[in-house]
Amino acid sequence: MDRLNGKVAVITGGAGGIGRAAGALFAAEGASVLLVDLDETALKDAVRSIGSNRVSYLVGDVTRAADNEAMFACAAERYGGVDIFLANAGVEGDVKPISEYDEARFDQVIAVNVKGVFLGLKSAFGALKARGGGSIVITSSVAGVKGAAGVAPYVTSKHAVIGMMRSAALEGAPHNIRVNTVNPSPVETRMMRSLEAGFSPDDAEAARARMAASIPLQRYGTPDEIARVMLFLASDDAAWVTGSVYMADGGNTT
Repeated sequence: MDRLNGKVAVITGGAGGIGRAAGALFAAEGASVLLVDLDETALKDAVRSIGSNRVSYLVGDVTRAADNEAMFACAAERYGGVDIFLANAGVEGDVKPISEYDEARFDQVIAVNVKGVFLGLKSAFGALKARGGGSIVITSSVAGVKGAAGVAPYVTSKHAVIGMMRSAALEGAPHNIRVNTVNPSPVETRMMRSLEAGFSPDDAEAARARMAASIPLQRYGTPDEIARVMLFLASDDAAWVTGSVYMADGGNTT
């Protein structure tokens, strides 16, 4: 239980299901963890539920360059530096056809899911270089490798961060900075409750059943199952892994 012993991790989207699970797992494996999100109440609850004195939080907006700089400065001040960056913050947007999609909503999805990752990478590179390298894990999705009707902005954003990851992996390699994506299929989180309601407003449970049935393992994943893939990529066990797309999808893209 010490695969991240002495490491420091910054996790955006830290109050959400996957971010919270990753924070708990990383702390259990020996890391000091800074959870970053917009909702302070949810962040406090996440820290309290994890129950480790190695976990703290910072309120921040990933779409703002200053907030990205602040999260790495905060981690350095509290814990001495940063070794791991989990770029996990994301929004799902609406479920609507392209012809009806609101432009401002499109801009929000791209701002959080793409620009937020870009700004995080900009700040992370300097912090990880100062430590002699490290690991960056970006949360993409099965929507990053295939299409889905009704959620074009989300699909676009998750494709985009895979391309960004590949460029960042090449730029990071000379500095011993590894960059990879984890691509979940449906996971038991708030985001999926929102999407289920969007796909089937009159019967969200029916949408859930259809999506679960489309997965070869016949169920949604759990946040902890995704966090364990992230743990591998964050740890020295993945020292020879960079530029990779890791599907954590129950066989959904097989």
